[in-house]
Amino acid sequence: MTNVTVRAMTHAEFDEWQTDIAEEYATEQVAAGRWRAEGAVERARDENALLLPQGVETPRMLVLRGIDDVGEPVGRAWVGLDHPRGAPDAAFLYDIEIIEARRGSGLGRALLEVVERAALEAGAAALELNVFGKNTAGIGLYESAGYEVTTQQMRKTLRGDPPSGMNEGAAKP
Repeated sequence: MTNVTVRAMTHAEFDEWQTDIAEEYATEQVAAGRWRAEGAVERARDENALLLPQGVETPRMLVLRGIDDVGEPVGRAWVGLDHPRGAPDAAFLYDIEIIEARRGSGLGRALLEVVERAALEAGAAALELNVFGKNTAGIGLYESAGYEVTTQQMRKTLRGDPPSGMNEGAAKP
């Protein structure tokens, strides 16, 4: 198994990550149909700023950098020790990612395990997360790591092209 350790992000790493995470989160929200594209990145930055008002030094937040065996950064993770919806004794994994060039080599599982240990050491009895439905790699990782679906949000687009198999003569809204 690949070994990964974590440390707190530096201020420079945090600044770079805030740009990356806002762009990625905005893209995911737009693709999921939850946000409009216009202003999505700014909205993501604003939401993160509310959750991390003191940056890497925000109390009750673990903002971590994953490091491999040779000391190279391989990923990032963000855990809130207080669940955003108030679930007792549960921390919340806001973000976890492996650098794109290093994906597929077991680093994601290793980073997840060390993040879980960090949350446990900080007093959490459970760790929850949200994963977008189209993130099949993430879903597979979490399921194989013992995560279970506790809630599920579903969506059906009602406007646009009819689903495949719909009668050609059917009325369109």
